[in-house]
Amino acid sequence: MERIIRVLVVDDSAYIRKVVSQMLSRSPFIDVVGTARDGVDALEKVAELQPDVLTLDLVMPEMDGITFLREQMSRRPLPVVVVSIAGESSEQVLAAFDAGAVDVVQKPTALATEKVLEISEELIASVKAAAQVPLRQVVLPSHPPEARTPAARPATDAFDVVLLGISTGGPQGLKQVIPLLPTDFALPVAVVLHIPIGYTALYAQSLNSLSQLRVVEAQAGEPVRAGTVLLAPAGYHLTFTRQRDGAVVTRLDTRPIDTPHRPSVDVLFQSAAEVYRDRALGVVMTGMGSDGRNGAAWIKAQGGTVWTEAEESCVVYGMPRAVDEAGLSDRSLPLSLIAQALQELV
Repeated sequence: MERIIRVLVVDDSAYIRKVVSQMLSRSPFIDVVGTARDGVDALEKVAELQPDVLTLDLVMPEMDGITFLREQMSRRPLPVVVVSIAGESSEQVLAAFDAGAVDVVQKPTALATEKVLEISEELIASVKAAAQVPLRQVVLPSHPPEARTPAARPATDAFDVVLLGISTGGPQGLKQVIPLLPTDFALPVAVVLHIPIGYTALYAQSLNSLSQLRVVEAQAGEPVRAGTVLLAPAGYHLTFTRQRDGAVVTRLDTRPIDTPHRPSVDVLFQSAAEVYRDRALGVVMTGMGSDGRNGAAWIKAQGGTVWTEAEESCVVYGMPRAVDEAGLSDRSLPLSLIAQALQELV
């Protein structure tokens, strides 16, 4: 039987506090133990009520969400789901991830209050996943690693592309992998990160500032080559096509439309399997759900290789578990060793 999850709802709007509380209360396994109107109030309520999970607005008087997050995480790490207005400052949302938030759910604009209930199912799922997050502080790189002089390295004998699929905990997780890859890493990297529309370009810029490799939000028709990390834009599937001259370029598409996520790890992996055959390496990392399992099967069917992030380091051991339990993982690695293992390939 599922345990009861104690939730504190933090928002400066009394209406949103009421509606979010009602949405969460639809689940018999969630108990909204209280609400707070700003960061100062939230710090007091967390100490008093000891919630398991907190939903957090970012724009509030007295103490905003980012300031609260940094203060609370320094006192006691707590799983936090940001409930952000669609179109709200991307910088604030990414700063929330860096401060320790585990997920973000978009709510409609304040004027579209009748649509707020539409996010109920997504919010409940996010809170349930957050409740499973280990209470530990994530140490992120604060500056790019020391650059190395590129050496003349041949491409690996085994692979032509690395594919990363990641969801809940992804913004923090990728910052513990991509910045550790050296400038002479001999394989192109393509990434699907489940994140709301409007944040991938800025996140790519943030990751690029920490990395020796070039990190960009993928554009249609972009060459897939070593030295570049391509991040699938939210709202579009990222796939590959091989041209007559043998070069591989990217494609962006809204189809298929029946996938739980767009971009989809399954779609990326399947395309890579079709284009790169047995020379594709797929890595399924932290996240809830099973996106990546079917794609991993495509890679394996073509003779390619699949790795999964080990349960011990996952924020949510959902996507890797689905691949592991299907018998599709060739290797399970904790987050701290994924970058090292990738470097050993070349």
